[in-house]
Amino acid sequence: MKDHIAHTRKTKETDISLEAVLYGSGVSKIESGVGFFNHMLEAFSKHSLIDLTLTCQGDTHIDDHHSVEDCGIALGEALKYILYPLNGVERFGNARVVMDEACVACDIDLSHRAFLVFEVGEHYRGKIGSFDVELVEEFFRAVCFNANISAHIVCERGKNLHHITEAMFKAFGVSLRRALTPNPRISTPSTKGVL
Repeated sequence: MKDHIAHTRKTKETDISLEAVLYGSGVSKIESGVGFFNHMLEAFSKHSLIDLTLTCQGDTHIDDHHSVEDCGIALGEALKYILYPLNGVERFGNARVVMDEACVACDIDLSHRAFLVFEVGEHYRGKIGSFDVELVEEFFRAVCFNANISAHIVCERGKNLHHITEAMFKAFGVSLRRALTPNPRISTPSTKGVL
């Protein structure tokens, strides 16, 4: 398994460059062009302990959708390159993160198969400042389907959209960190013999 990647992704809508160190210290420098999203990626980096530098020039004059989704695609592509073939790590990770009244659970399987369960309830809609919360699911879907990660993100309770969203990013980060915990007794963590 590799530990570091520098990755770029350029389309007519976005121009993204990122660097990631898988076993870092959670240091980040994020310039996505979307203020609230910067804060969420910083939280992800801090709690996953993945060092992350990301810049995105996107068409935010239209809206934030392309920038948020494409950052998820680029991060997922980078993670896929780093993660597989998976070897010598736990593979499974989970976490519950509480932020005041909000509690979000995340379970991850570094399965090399993409899947996302995103259960947040009907109340999870609207905006945090100018940030549309429907983009959060788009981001996690983009990460999971480009990194070949299976993740279940479930809001167990909460009312404040900021608290719920931040708990999601932190729970995803902690779960990923735990799934990546080295275990010298494990070679390939699958009965198939390959992931």
